[in-house]
Parts: sequence; structure tokens; C-alpha cells
Amino acid sequence: MPDERSERRRPGRPFLGWRYETLVPPPGPPPRRPTPAERADVDAEWERNKRRSEAETNRPLFVGLCLLVLISTVLLLLTMVGAMPLLLAVLGCAACLVVAFPVLLVLAQSRSDMGALLARERTRRRTEQEKREQELRKRQEEHAARYSEWQHRKRVYESQPCWHAVEIPEEARRIAVVGGTEAGWSALLTTLGAALIKDGGDLTVVDLSGRAVAGQFVSLTQRCGLIPRVWVLPADLPRMKIGATLNSRRRAAILAATAQAVEPGDAATDRSILERVFAVLGGDVEIVRVVAALGLIGLPGEDDARDDPALVLLTRSEREQLREAFAADPEIAARASALRRALLPFEGLGSRAEQEPYAQVKIIATDRTAGEFAERAYGTYTVEALSTLLDLRAARRGPGRPWGRMIVLCGADALPEWAVRRLTESAERLATGVVLLYRRAGENALAQLRAEGSFPVVMRQPDAESAAAVAGLLGTGKRGRMHRLTEIMGAALHGTTPDGYATDTSEQVTAASPVRYAAKSIAPLTLVRHIRAATAWGKATSQASEQDTLSAENGVDPLTTQRFDVYGLQRLPHTAVIVPGSGDDPVVADANPGILALPTATLKTVEEAAVPAAEGGAAPPEETTEAHVGPPPERLDWRRPVA
Repeated sequence: MPDERSERRRPGRPFLGWRYETLVPPPGPPPRRPTPAERADVDAEWERNKRRSEAETNRPLFVGLCLLVLISTVLLLLTMVGAMPLLLAVLGCAACLVVAFPVLLVLAQSRSDMGALLARERTRRRTEQEKREQELRKRQEEHAARYSEWQHRKRVYESQPCWHAVEIPEEARRIAVVGGTEAGWSALLTTLGAALIKDGGDLTVVDLSGRAVAGQFVSLTQRCGLIPRVWVLPADLPRMKIGATLNSRRRAAILAATAQAVEPGDAATDRSILERVFAVLGGDVEIVRVVAALGLIGLPGEDDARDDPALVLLTRSEREQLREAFAADPEIAARASALRRALLPFEGLGSRAEQEPYAQVKIIATDRTAGEFAERAYGTYTVEALSTLLDLRAARRGPGRPWGRMIVLCGADALPEWAVRRLTESAERLATGVVLLYRRAGENALAQLRAEGSFPVVMRQPDAESAAAVAGLLGTGKRGRMHRLTEIMGAALHGTTPDGYATDTSEQVTAASPVRYAAKSIAPLTLVRHIRAATAWGKATSQASEQDTLSAENGVDPLTTQRFDVYGLQRLPHTAVIVPGSGDDPVVADANPGILALPTATLKTVEEAAVPAAEGGAAPPEETTEAHVGPPPERLDWRRPVA
């Protein structure tokens, strides 16, 4: 029988969590076994009463009969002693006999009638007993059928999948996530990434959180035999060549956009300056030389003999050509200095980059020690470079499979709104899915939640102001049902997100396994095994699920009510995600990737599993349970000790 995890009807659309829903209702208590009534035997006391009544009725006749016998005996004795003539004694005995004969008939008739009465009563009670036994057997057969059906419903209820995948809707072009902690982002990113690499998709993560929120996903990909390409900026700037191989016009546009995010100014002027610099130095020039050229342009006067080591990177001929190129516009020097300050963090970009094979998983992260300035600069450059590459790919190949590629932007608050909008527009032309994670519900985040084609997701809010904005968007008085496992896991793994992407060699895979940069797909059961073994979510969820099962067996309701007000949104479990439901009310799902390793998890959505569950829970199995016939077991008597 194929596993449910392989029965996805629409491969290619990843899921972002699981929703707890029991589609088959509980079977309730088992049907009660019919108890046979007391046996309808003839009551011995009743018979004794009847015979006593008969004896009392016939006693005068019996006494009279005895008196007649006594008179006849006396007459015979008197005749024998000669005290009475024989004839007179014979006549007296004959008279007694005539009187005793009807008395004997009456007594015999009474005895016969009593015997017939008792026989009829025994027959009647025997008939009633047989009728009761037939009714009891019929009820026992009906009970056996109902019990078999109850057993089937119980098996269906206990074996049904309860955690259903929450897939990204077909019409959604991006996911906007507002709120969330580092643990919640880590769980959501691991779940999205696992769903994507399962179908062989391409994932790019831009992590501006300052923490390694994709660290669990990196461990998972390594366990699956994939080699993720990880760049942590600024340390890995020399190894990163994204955007460094484009032509001078596109490189100038990317660098000008980066400068706009750090040093706002006229974008057209910045692009013009950079294009003229590239025209002098060449289209494939390194960024460090571009920064040196901008510093030269910003220097006042004509004297190049200064103690600036950056000018050594430029030849005398290049310095003269740069002077001539900008001599007609002396006011450009101030803006060139601003461009130099904005691009200084990129001096080492691509200086030691080598030709590398295609990697299915790419992670570009910023170090938490880089600061807000560098975070905004590196993030804007990366997003602009990705947008340019998406436009080029869309122009050459056209749109691909929807959500076959995904870009996850963690910390979209750090970037200007126009950079995020350009990324979403470029990704839409290539049918690439974009996931935007905002720390709080700011103006840009709320605009993304309301945007057309955006799938809104709400996680734990950081403060009351952000929670109030989200609560107003969700609606007044809204609430949802949440599983207790979501609370347990969020509290258990809160604060476990590592500070960096450096992995411990003792935790890496030591067994022989194929190592590759990309894979067409990963078997669902293989992915489940790796999630359980390689991620902290999988290990902890398996243990917490066993405790939750014991609580459910003790009658504890696994679901709790979660209010979507200001107080409730600030205290959401770390992995809880609020997503739109089928109606007006939103539903609470769980982004915990370890749920996939549970035996009650399925990759089917609630809508996909609803019809098969209804059909499977209606018909009883072919085999039937043997009817409970015969007398019931002896009832326990509290007055007797139990053996």
C-alpha cells in the first residue's frame, strides 16, 4: 500500500506548515452488550401455594370420607361381636359406600384439574422462555453487527491522519509573513525548504536576521546528501560573485540601487557616474578599483600625489582618463564621495571567486556583528542582483513551473520598499515564489499583506503596536483552535537558533552517502527519516508527541482556543502561523518541520483528505465479530472477596 506522503495530487507547490484536523469523528463508546432476562421457570413456591390451596379446599371432603370409613369399620366390628345384626351392618356399610363414591370422584377430579393447571403453566412459561431466547439471539446478532461497525469506525478514527499540509494556494505569487521569532523563522524556513527540495526545486535564502535561522535547514540538506552554498557577509564577500559577471550597464544599475539604500540621492546621476567609471576601467573591473575611482573623483584639486593606498590600484593613465571624464561636471565630486562611502563594504566582492557548479540551495546571510548599515547595504545589493538575474532568465527562457524556484527574504524590514517590490515583480515574471519575512507589522509589511496575489501569514508579534495593527487586519473577536503540541515545541526550542552557519564536525554525516550539489527529488520517506535524525525539530517533536498521546488517552482535549487580539498575538507559540481559512475565520497552523516525521502527518490538505475520509469511515469491514451469545458473565459481588 503506498504511503500517504507520496500521494500528492499537485506536486511542485510547497507547504508552509500543518493544520490539525480530525475529519473522521470519534466512534464514541462501544454498543452495550444485551443482557438476557431471568429464566422463566415454574416457580416452586407458586406450585406449593396452589397445592396448599387445593388441600384446604378438599379437606372437608377428605374428613367426611375418613368419617364414612370409620363408621363402616365400627359397624363391621359390632357385627363381629354380635352386638348388631348382620343385615343392618351391611345396609350401613352400603350407605357409607354410596356416600363415599361421589366424594372420591370429586377428589380425583380436583387432583386431575390441578395437574392440568400446572402443566399448562409450565408450557406457557416454557414458550415465553423460548421466545425471549429468540429475541435475545436476535439482539445479540444486531449487537455483533453494530460492534463490528464500531470497531471499524474506531480503527479509522485512530489511523486517520490528523496533521494536514497547508499548501500555498495556486493563485498566490508570494508569501508575506509578519512577526515571528528566530525559532519560528527557523521552523518555517526548514519546512518550506524541505517541501521544495523534495520535488527538486531551487531555493535561495537571503538571511538578514543576524542569526542562522537557516541553520536547521542546512543540517537537513547535508543529511540528504546536498551541498548547500553558504555565504556569510562580509567574511565571504571575496567568494561571492553574484552580479559580478554581468555587463557594465547592469552592474552600474545594481551598485546605484545599493547606494540609494545607504546614501539616498538621484538614482539616474549615480548610474551615470558608475557607467562612466566602468567605461574607463572596463566592464569586468573589480569593485575595489571602482571604489578607488570614486575616491579619486571625489578628491578636490588636480594633485594625485596623496597618501591614499587605494589610488595605487589605478594606473596613471586611468586616473587621467577619469579626470577628463568628469572634468566638465565639477559638482559630481560630492556625489562620488557618497557613492564611495556606500560601496566601501563591497571592496572585496568576488576577488577570490572561482567557477563553481550549480547549487540547488544557496544561502546569503549577514553576520550579526556587521551592523544595520552593512545589513542594509548587503541586503539591497543581493536583492538587486537577484532581481536582475531573474529578469535575464525570464527574457531568455520565459516563466517556469510556478513555485519551482523560491527566494526567501528573512528580515525584509531592513530593505527599502522599492527594492522588495522590484524583487517581487521580477520573480513574478519568472513564476518564482517569494517569501517575505517581516519582523513587525510596519507600513510596508501591512501593504504586502493586503497586496493582490499575496498569501498573508501572521506569526508571534514583537510588541503591542505591531499586534494591534495585525489584530485590526484579522478582525475583531476572531479566534482559532490550536494543538497543544504547538505550544510544547515552541517553548522547548525557543532560543536554540545558532549565531552562525559554522557546523560542528562531530554532528556531520560520517556514513558513506552520495554528495551532490543538486538532486531531482528526494523520496518523502527518506526526507522524513532525515528530518527526524538531522534537525532538532524532528528529534524533539517525536518525544513530545509520545507525551501528548498519553495525555489524549487520559481524556485531555489536545486543542485549545487561541484569541487573535493584542494579548493573544504577542503570546502566540513560536511555530504557530495564522493563515486564511476556507471561510472568513483564519486558522492556526504549525510550521514545525518535525511534524512531518509523525505517523499522523500527511502531505494532503484538509480538502483533499475530506472525501476519502468520509468514504472510508462509512462502510464496515467484510469480516464480522462473533456475536456475544449465551449467558452473561457472573456479576461481581462486593460481599465476596476477589480470588
